[in-house]
Amino acid sequence: MRGTPSPERVVVLALDGVYPFELGIPSRIFGAADGHYEVFTCTVDGRPVRTHADFTVGVAHGPEILETADTVVVASMAPAHIPTELPVEVAAALDRIRPDARIVSICTAAFVLAEAGLLDGRRATTHWQVADLFRRRYPRVDLDPDVLFVDDGRILTSAGAASGVDICLHIVRTDHGSELANAVARRCVVPPFRDGGQAQYIEQPVPESGAAGTAATRAWALERLDEPLTLADLAGHARMSLRTFARRFGDEVGLSPGRWLIQQRVARARHLLEASDLPVDRIAAEVGFATGASLRQHLHAAIGVSPQAYRRTFQRAR
Repeated sequence: MRGTPSPERVVVLALDGVYPFELGIPSRIFGAADGHYEVFTCTVDGRPVRTHADFTVGVAHGPEILETADTVVVASMAPAHIPTELPVEVAAALDRIRPDARIVSICTAAFVLAEAGLLDGRRATTHWQVADLFRRRYPRVDLDPDVLFVDDGRILTSAGAASGVDICLHIVRTDHGSELANAVARRCVVPPFRDGGQAQYIEQPVPESGAAGTAATRAWALERLDEPLTLADLAGHARMSLRTFARRFGDEVGLSPGRWLIQQRVARARHLLEASDLPVDRIAAEVGFATGASLRQHLHAAIGVSPQAYRRTFQRAR
């Protein structure tokens, strides 16, 4: 009889000037995942580390625990603490990470990974406020400042602050499926998936007083994904002109209405592939794709696998 699988070990590395909120995200999210993960926190020397707040954080572990990690999360630090050159002790700590371990950065911690050369030739993201600085320092990194996180295989990067929640939920979803990720989100009282990217949070001129938003129309559309919704349908529901609706939608969500609809349909299809035995053609109809072939095309474009392969992976995990 097979025993219970060992939980995956997540080690969070706290550096000088760490933001307390981001430091606590991995423990909170992974700790709510029904025992699938165990979370430890360390510093580069095992000693307490100064946070960006008015207190220090003491940890139980030094850098040696990084050698045992399946996933390493580097928590973000205040911009004033972003290194211009990687400190020797930080480089030594990163060298302890196993070659097969997953590495995750939250917000400004992407600078640490980039300075270590881990992001060269990779797609990555960081907080939009420091995106220009990042580009100047690391031109060999394919930076995308408009998204909440980037999953580039072994290395994942996330944008500012709460996007640490998004990327940890994404890891739970990738490892164990949407049902567990959704359960974790409910326990932590956070959205299981935020649509759009961080473009919607970039500082912009204040809209005119009383200007309508598109949130109600997005909610309306989510209840009708099986219907052939057009831009005119969406704009009509919002009682806006096509041009005004498209502009406001992009400002709020960071995506065009058409791209957002595809994203939502793919997300719904992934859930049905995991949680039901419906045929692919039936799922395609349920989520608003004209044919099973269209679903296959969009799913492959989004995550690189076919519906059958995705279903095998996550129904087995379930």
